[in-house]
Amino acid sequence: MFAIEALPINAAELENAIQMVANIEAMVQPEDAWGYQTLLELLEQESMSLLIAYEQAEKESVTHREIVGYCLYQMTFEQAEVLRIGTNPKYQRQGIASKVVEKLHEVLQLNQVESLLLEVRADNAAAIALYEQQAFSIIHRRKNYYKVPHKPAVDALIMQHTYI
Repeated sequence: MFAIEALPINAAELENAIQMVANIEAMVQPEDAWGYQTLLELLEQESMSLLIAYEQAEKESVTHREIVGYCLYQMTFEQAEVLRIGTNPKYQRQGIASKVVEKLHEVLQLNQVESLLLEVRADNAAAIALYEQQAFSIIHRRKNYYKVPHKPAVDALIMQHTYI
């Protein structure tokens, strides 16, 4: 069973959660991962928030919670933007990212956000399919935006979900 929650406020849990997110980042964004310190500095900004996806399992009558996914987002007045979203590769294709985006929609609507933006690589078919299922539409294409040495450049798609 999976649960989606806001970042914990307990200092020890907070440090652990940010480290786990940084570990997943390193797996899903190997060429451009945001590390612990970067995430920590971003989360010090009032406009930044992080949703955490946990797998909850009972082992010997003790509930064990493993962080399996996350969504880092920014809210500025009536606009929000997904900066990072990821799922531990062991847990991909189980609907976790969909649940995280659904929870994000709930949070944003409670905060009277009018639209949500995100950027995705044009060659990331799984992510694009997820976002289209969540009623995002492509509003712009940045040609050859993602550049990695010795590989062809890839376009970035800017997608938007509107709430009003």
